[in-house]
Amino acid sequence: MGNIGIMILVALMVLAGGAASLYILITMPIIIVRKIYGKVKYGKSLYD
Repeated sequence: MGNIGIMILVALMVLAGGAASLYILITMPIIIVRKIYGKVKYGKSLYD
């Protein structure tokens, strides 16, 4: 029975890691594009 519990725990950890990775993969290009757009259009700093 302990083996099933560990398998479930590992599966949950994989799902949590995958969700975090997908979040970063999706939001990072959006942030970069918004920073470049703000720099070009408004002359804002890329570091704010």
